[in-house]
Amino acid sequence: MRRDRPDEAPRYTRAPMSGILVVCTGNVCRSPVAEGLLRAALALRLGDDAPPVTSAGTIGWEGSSADPYSVEAAAERGVDISDHRARMLRRPDVLQAGLVLAMAREHAEAVPAESRTKTFTLKELVRLLETLPAPEAGDPGAVLVDRIARADAQRRNGYAGNPRDEDVVDPLGMPLESFRAVAWELDELCERLADGLFGREPARAEVEAEVE
Repeated sequence: MRRDRPDEAPRYTRAPMSGILVVCTGNVCRSPVAEGLLRAALALRLGDDAPPVTSAGTIGWEGSSADPYSVEAAAERGVDISDHRARMLRRPDVLQAGLVLAMAREHAEAVPAESRTKTFTLKELVRLLETLPAPEAGDPGAVLVDRIARADAQRRNGYAGNPRDEDVVDPLGMPLESFRAVAWELDELCERLADGLFGREPARAEVEAEVE
């Protein structure tokens, strides 16, 4: 449940735009779909000011295409990942990212220790952000830094979330319906994440305000 906004809104100064790095195992199933869906969700809210989103794998199958079922499941949700090529997770990419999103706890644990304060599983970060006051408008780079810092502080203060449900299931080797289920879950989570980082997509916010 969201708490009321604080009386004093934070004042943001322009910050360098750091990207969002999505991590899974092979970088051919979950992370390419999450990358595409999150990029689309952020573009709806921020347009050209949206932070860049990339992905990598802890045992990335360098140069491999996304799994055909991932491509199909993503396309059914309006996202084209047919040009995706897998890459290995590398330390410089982690250090340069403003946020590292892991598809499962094992991927978060593969991130260098000095970057753990900006590393979360996708489900973990969504839940943490939803305990915080809604984001204030401001420079997207500064807002991202602020929201991640607040989420990490909430985590360090003992917010447990749901440790039994941290992972997005790996559909590799499963039928198309499993990939569709994962894409559906990622779509919902990416929308909630974008809401938690930058606020609701303007058109949807207007409709919901009218209903209220």
